[in-house]
Amino acid sequence: MQFAVQIPVDKVHLGDVFTSAHGIVECATHVESAGFNACFVTDHPVPEDKWLATGGHHSFDPFVALTLAASCTRTLKLMTNIIVLPYRNPFLVAKSAASLDIISNGRLILGTGAGYLEGEFKALGVQVEQRGQRMEEAYQAMKLAWTGESFTYHGKEFEAAGNTALPRPLQKPHPPIWIGGNSKAAMRRAAQYCDGWLPMPVPKKLAGRLKTQSLSDMEALQESVNNIRQMESQFDRIEPLDICMIPFGMDMRSELEWNSQDLIEQIQQMQMMGVTWINVTLPCESKQLYRNAVSWFAEEVISKVQC
Repeated sequence: MQFAVQIPVDKVHLGDVFTSAHGIVECATHVESAGFNACFVTDHPVPEDKWLATGGHHSFDPFVALTLAASCTRTLKLMTNIIVLPYRNPFLVAKSAASLDIISNGRLILGTGAGYLEGEFKALGVQVEQRGQRMEEAYQAMKLAWTGESFTYHGKEFEAAGNTALPRPLQKPHPPIWIGGNSKAAMRRAAQYCDGWLPMPVPKKLAGRLKTQSLSDMEALQESVNNIRQMESQFDRIEPLDICMIPFGMDMRSELEWNSQDLIEQIQQMQMMGVTWINVTLPCESKQLYRNAVSWFAEEVISKVQC
């Protein structure tokens, strides 16, 4: 079992505490020294005001933030969790990903997602109804770009009639691609195109708002894992998907009031299901609170799960 934790570059209201060079460096170095395997950042280029007013958040540019984290760490993997792929041209994403993979010595995990905020899609000039098509074309287009050879690609959304993108990523054949989402479409895309799947706890009351399926307990997670393993058999896969899950009860607004033994038991149960990664977002209303939370989780959970 491996563990990832968020670098809280969404906390823009705190000024330069986290959304600054020294803030990101301090977080990343502490996360690595504490014993986490990866750090991750989220993605919202231009969120709509009504979503922000109901608890939504801003973010740093994910590739900029992770480049800085790469410069001050040596072993920590760097994850986009997630980058909204339909917002962007896939060849530009492929270039950013390859560049980050090279300068980090092969530590990138490219977590992707379809997105769901209609106002953000509109502001970026993308039709939300096209997100599924754009996702699938993007996976195909990026993989061609990462070969480092001349390629052609003809899709409904993107086209290349003889192009080459160098340098190639350091990881071969490319950085691992993960996809977030609980829907059957996300799970099928994971099995068909990706290397990892990022489900998330979603209560039934929020499933409609987030445009995904609910995932509210261990029984539902087990069913979803069984389903995605069945989907894997439909495609010519070499390796099974990594599965990265958030512990139930540890959402973005949770406080540092967890029972470590309960968390350990939950994580061990997930591990038996086939979950290979755990990702957490820890309290971060101040730098000291974040450092304390990272240290607590590493000492009270990670060290005891991995021993």
